[in-house]
Amino acid sequence: MTADTSVYDRRESAARSYCRSFPTTFVKAQGSELTDADGKTYIDFLAGCSSLNYGHNDPDMKAALIDYISSDGVTHGLDMHTNAKTAFLEAYEEHILKPRGLDYKVMFTGPTGTNAVEAAIKLARKVTGRRNVVAFTNGFHGMTLGSLALTGNSGKRAGAGGAHLGDVTHLPFEGAMGDGVDTLAFIESMLENGSSGIDAPAAFIFEPVQGEGGLNAASDEWMQGVAKLAKKLGALLIVDDIQAGCGRTGTYFAFERAGIVPDMVTQAKSLSGYGLPFAALLIKPELDVWKPAEHNGTFRGNNHAFVTGRVAIEKFWATKDFETELQAKATLLTTGLQELADLIPGATLKGRGLMQGVDVGSGELAGEICARAFEKGLVIETSGADDEVVKVLAPLTTSDATYRKGLSILIEAARDVTETTKIAAE
Repeated sequence: MTADTSVYDRRESAARSYCRSFPTTFVKAQGSELTDADGKTYIDFLAGCSSLNYGHNDPDMKAALIDYISSDGVTHGLDMHTNAKTAFLEAYEEHILKPRGLDYKVMFTGPTGTNAVEAAIKLARKVTGRRNVVAFTNGFHGMTLGSLALTGNSGKRAGAGGAHLGDVTHLPFEGAMGDGVDTLAFIESMLENGSSGIDAPAAFIFEPVQGEGGLNAASDEWMQGVAKLAKKLGALLIVDDIQAGCGRTGTYFAFERAGIVPDMVTQAKSLSGYGLPFAALLIKPELDVWKPAEHNGTFRGNNHAFVTGRVAIEKFWATKDFETELQAKATLLTTGLQELADLIPGATLKGRGLMQGVDVGSGELAGEICARAFEKGLVIETSGADDEVVKVLAPLTTSDATYRKGLSILIEAARDVTETTKIAAE
């Protein structure tokens, strides 16, 4: 029986968005699939916008969470010590930090990524005594005012209603000025020019792969160059690994392949492993100069997320096996998306790892392809400044067979749309 959705129009804010693209009521989720109130099952190529890297309702995480709740485990503890927090931190230290030779303090912020970003820019300004932060074109860092000031998209910035979004200099991301233009050289020349009008930066912040900005992937050389420039200028390097991290690009951190060690790293989305609200800021120990409660929040440190996050780390990151699987799946994804790109003149592949998509050149066309895919049983969204990229963010645990089925639906949808467009043009 079809669910009554009239209550949403009556009571839910107009700010709602994803539900407009997927006009049905979902009642069940398992692995890489969603089922609606009519019993129709959809393949999920959105994964909570990379919040469900390990799929819906992972059985081991679910069992651990049920056991914890059933035993009256602490639900809300502010930032007090709990056995759940202890176990998470020990697992994170043992399986994430130590194998990568990283030494970070872990700061649990409010429960969403934007709060981790806010904490990072506050700390950078506190440490350096400077105000200006360098962010990049097409970057997305969150919707609260500080994070929004770092965000490039004019539509998202417009939501601030004219509020001051200052103390940020936006400079070109790699490739933003066209092929053959060295944006690193341009950035360095601007920042070293005492008459450029750009204040000395407290920090640089970038995403290794721009999730909302169109899946623009920074090269190792570009990331290394920004890290080197930040150090040269006495600024801190913040890597926003909220959407690109937790394995999404093929390694736990999206910056690993570049061999850089950021001063701070923001994490959220799949950090809990289970889709629970959970965010953290990694800080080099010498930069952890906060006074107690200088950045706090009622819901920092979600104990239920500590439980599932620990299981995620121990299940997927205790060995190299999962990482090896991801590389094989990335190849499968690239092959399928190339087939899609071949249907559309001028279309190009974007992204890296399991964070890939196709720039079809038009937001209207990308939207039509995704809408047709939904009709056929695939949940998938767009990305980019003009929503021109069809973006795949399937759970990392998606089976090869399900990947192929989902890609087949996507290609069929694109073929339907392009054929319809061709007929209309004739």
